[in-house]
Amino acid sequence: MSILSDKNTNKTEWWRGASIYQIYPRSFVDANNDGIGDLKGIISRLDYVADLGVDAIWISPFFTSPMKDFGYDVSDYRAVDPVFGSLKDFEKLTEKAHSLNLKVVIDQVYSHTSDQHEWFKNSRQSKDNRYSDWYVWKEAKEDGTPPTNWQSMFSGPAWTWDNRRKQYYLHNFLPSQPDLNFYNEEVQEALFDVAKFWVNLGVDGFRLDAINYGMYDLQLRNNPPREGVPEQIRRPVTMQKFTYSISQPGMPEFLKKYRKVLDQYGDIFTVAEVGGDEPVNVMKSYINGNDKLSSAYSFEFLAMSEPSPENLREVLGQWKDNQNDGWPSWAFSNHDVPRVLNRWAGNKPTDQQAKLYLLTLASLRGNVFLYQGEELGLEQTDVPFEQLQDPEAIANWPDNMGRDGARTPIPWHVDEPHFGFSSVMPWLPVDFHQHVKCVSEQLKNDDSVLNFAKMAFKLRQNALPLKLGTLDFEEGPSGLIVFVRQYEGKKLLCIFNTTDKNVDYSNVSNVKLLLQVGDVKADASFFPANSGGIWEVV
Repeated sequence: MSILSDKNTNKTEWWRGASIYQIYPRSFVDANNDGIGDLKGIISRLDYVADLGVDAIWISPFFTSPMKDFGYDVSDYRAVDPVFGSLKDFEKLTEKAHSLNLKVVIDQVYSHTSDQHEWFKNSRQSKDNRYSDWYVWKEAKEDGTPPTNWQSMFSGPAWTWDNRRKQYYLHNFLPSQPDLNFYNEEVQEALFDVAKFWVNLGVDGFRLDAINYGMYDLQLRNNPPREGVPEQIRRPVTMQKFTYSISQPGMPEFLKKYRKVLDQYGDIFTVAEVGGDEPVNVMKSYINGNDKLSSAYSFEFLAMSEPSPENLREVLGQWKDNQNDGWPSWAFSNHDVPRVLNRWAGNKPTDQQAKLYLLTLASLRGNVFLYQGEELGLEQTDVPFEQLQDPEAIANWPDNMGRDGARTPIPWHVDEPHFGFSSVMPWLPVDFHQHVKCVSEQLKNDDSVLNFAKMAFKLRQNALPLKLGTLDFEEGPSGLIVFVRQYEGKKLLCIFNTTDKNVDYSNVSNVKLLLQVGDVKADASFFPANSGGIWEVV
């Protein structure tokens, strides 16, 4: 029997092993030519996405928002911001996606809202109205200082004084993003109702943004200092551990309630974004058993500076093939970090390295997220300070690359204004160095990164060992990561050389090469620098 199977014959949950394409709507396609991408733009390119061989799309926030954090500051959970379109547009989007056999996953930003949300507007009016306890309000210390030493992710204290209530409120991000009080059951029920609203509109799953920030230490203990912080990332929030400000033990119980609500609607996918200290332990507590979330991912690959075999094996080796660990998700790039090519391959990455990282991602056990443009081999755009939009980048300039460089518009057509993203000046500058990376140019080239991405993800889509199989490491020479994906007696051998040196390997027999990067030997005996492949064990 062939290693390749009809994806529709698999009877497990639709999401298990799925490849999910992340769309950052502001930068995907601008259909109404105002310089900002929108839902109609997404609809116009769904055929392109489906042709990649992915199973679902994840759309970053498109809800009503003052856009101080570009949609991650929600002022109305149940409405589409006019800059992106309307609820009718969203319904058309889900209808078109489903017609292409694409599931639809959307962000849910539960840990905080915008300060323009009606809940917060009411909450800050007094200490004794219906919404007064919907956010985290605390008294000042006797000397007027904040209740704790906790620091916000975007620079400065995580507490802001509000003169109307004569209290501090907690915000782990911008002061305009106050934290909801997850200990309040009315807040929990309100968030459950939000989820029901979107499921009833056809949504198939949710990514829970920064969900481990949803609860705090009720004793208001100070976070301890973090030792040995490198100078280049040294700022208040990196100088302390997140012991008491995030990842508190009450969150799994909330997630159990959330799961019960969603189980009423069938097979709804849920994935947690987990940052902070010891993320793997937190992730496992959110997804182990069968009564909480479907999956979770952290920033281990997203923060990794070098894809050495040792680093890859260390991260992947933390997950076992059992119910106690749960089902992980993986991403090499997203809207919050510099693009993987520049993080892993330096200032002069090659198409071969882009292909290698795509094939590695497609081979992993769990769900995998492909960030828009990753399939094109896009590099990080150098956005000058005066054109930065991201509050995190502006606050911490020039110490990091920021997030704007990974959010610039997708280059669609080399002969159109702004590469076909919009007919007017986009909200972030188009990188004109990307002309050779345009979709229009790559579709003409059989050897392009885009056409390789299609092969890699269509292989994953149709090979059940890649979607559902176990992952077992095998010993290999220095420079190689070697593992076997196995499902119902079918085996695939995955070998990758992420180094800049050639490596010989002599521990393989009876294999058939399915897909390769670089001039690897068909019998898996030789791997040039930055090469790899997937073989069927026959």
